Amino acid sequence: MATGTEPSRPAGRRTGVHDASRAAIAPRHLRTDRWWLAPAVTAAGLFAFVVYSTWRAFANADYYHAPYVSPFYSPCLADNCAPMRHGPNADVFGSWWGLSPALLILVFPLGFRLTCYYYRKAYYRGFWASPPACAVAEPHTKYSGETRFPLILQNLHRYFFYFAVLVAGILTYDTALAFRDEHYRWGHMGLGSLVFLVNIALIWTYTLSCHSCRHIVGGRLRHFSKHPVRYRLWGWVGKLNERHMLLAWTSLISVALADFYVYLLATGAFDDPRFF
Repeated sequence: MATGTEPSRPAGRRTGVHDASRAAIAPRHLRTDRWWLAPAVTAAGLFAFVVYSTWRAFANADYYHAPYVSPFYSPCLADNCAPMRHGPNADVFGSWWGLSPALLILVFPLGFRLTCYYYRKAYYRGFWASPPACAVAEPHTKYSGETRFPLILQNLHRYFFYFAVLVAGILTYDTALAFRDEHYRWGHMGLGSLVFLVNIALIWTYTLSCHSCRHIVGGRLRHFSKHPVRYRLWGWVGKLNERHMLLAWTSLISVALADFYVYLLATGAFDDPRFF
């Protein structure tokens, strides 16, 4: 029964659910489990990938060992690329581009992942605590969602999807060329061939499990019965979408491992084991 008196509010600055405009609830949350563990692990994993990919992108070296080329550097579009005969390279940017050619490529898959619905949730919770976890109060006073700059740029995700498909196609070509030996003769397979094969399979499944792909395949239809082919494709993409988080992480790890494998070969750490 109401007493006519307002419950005491937490001391200190009032933010988030403790703002003056919100209900006066003293506890920040009632959870007793380790709710902080998941966002902490997510933040650590994403931070590790950012550190590694930044180092490799600016290294501008050790990204090719016949017949493998790092997925961070393919296709190579600047004239300062190492001599490669692996695929569709072209001197697009000319001699004025003196930085690492990886910086020309990573912007597209990076933009696709940064604007991905799952990754948004991951780094919003992991780095910004917005919110830190389910049923845990958000510490921020104001919330404007993705309606203002810079978060409004998240709406570019559907366009980054098209570039991601193009990049995946080029990496598929690189994977096919990985079934050659160091003299570019076909019909050979090494450990690197399998590494690239697993990587491209995970990249494709992650890309096709994207919400934008699901909308492209089956969106804006009034009657699925009139579009049986698109309905079947929509169902397949929907099954992949159920595993979008898993595919996001496994493909992120696989692309880093593929790059690291090429780095080890290029630096002479070991020779690529050949099966035939």
